Amino acid sequence: MTAAAHDYARPTPLGWLKRAEAWLDDRGRPAWIVAMVLGFIFFWPIGLFLLAYMIWSKRMFGKSCSSSRKANTYARGFNAMRSSGNAAFDAYKADTLRRLEDEQKSFEDFLQRLREARDKAEFDQFMDERSKPARAMDDDEKQDA
Repeated sequence: MTAAAHDYARPTPLGWLKRAEAWLDDRGRPAWIVAMVLGFIFFWPIGLFLLAYMIWSKRMFGKSCSSSRKANTYARGFNAMRSSGNAAFDAYKADTLRRLEDEQKSFEDFLQRLREARDKAEFDQFMDERSKPARAMDDDEKQDA
């Protein structure tokens, strides 16, 4: 065996760490969190080390939920506008998407009207409660006179 082949065959001292990291990466963020919690349970410095490593390597906060949600929204919008090659289906899809957008607009308008009605009712209640002491004082002055 040559010296170069011998170097590749020899395991590195930290090879098990790289394998563990790859194994956790394959299973995602929940696996890292479980490993960190178990580290805190069994020996707190291990848990602290894993937490620091997750933050430093951006495994904890690398992808936020909002950024992945935006990416999914973009991907869905892009795929929805792509032609399927079937003219009848594309016409049906365009009509359905337009109808859904109209329904969404109507629903958003409905929600806006509900918010405005709730705001008006709350404001009217506030004004009624505010005017009660003034009416009570007016009634007391009339009875005293």
